[in-house]
Amino acid sequence: MAMGAVVRRMHAAAAAAAAAQPPRLTKLALHPPRSVEVEFTDGSSFHLSAEFLRVHSPAADSKIISVSGEKVIFGRRYVGIMSAESVGNYGIRILFDDLHRTGIFTWDYLHHLGSKKFSLTRNYIRTLRKHGLSRDPQRRK
Repeated sequence: MAMGAVVRRMHAAAAAAAAAQPPRLTKLALHPPRSVEVEFTDGSSFHLSAEFLRVHSPAADSKIISVSGEKVIFGRRYVGIMSAESVGNYGIRILFDDLHRTGIFTWDYLHHLGSKKFSLTRNYIRTLRKHGLSRDPQRRK
């Protein structure tokens, strides 16, 4: 094999490895009670609402109901972010005003949420409608 072909293969392999690596976080700004802003080395920037983050929390949660085998969080339209704390150098734990705080949002997961925000939101709203649920909190009787 010619040396030029070997070098091209090495460059292609390095480019593929770089593409497989998720972008690194460059900025995290907490805007309580409404949102978190994140920016990454690939130039992407996302504003993620408290409701969106709460609904997509990576933690198991007692406030999830199972409807036909689907886990659904509902009634979180007005949830707020109270605070956040770093977890190592790979993520944050967010404390929401409904006292949920067990989910750790890794930088990779935040990038995933931001990248898929519109489709995740659309699917969430479809799921709520399918089960007759609402983003609005239930009224107390």
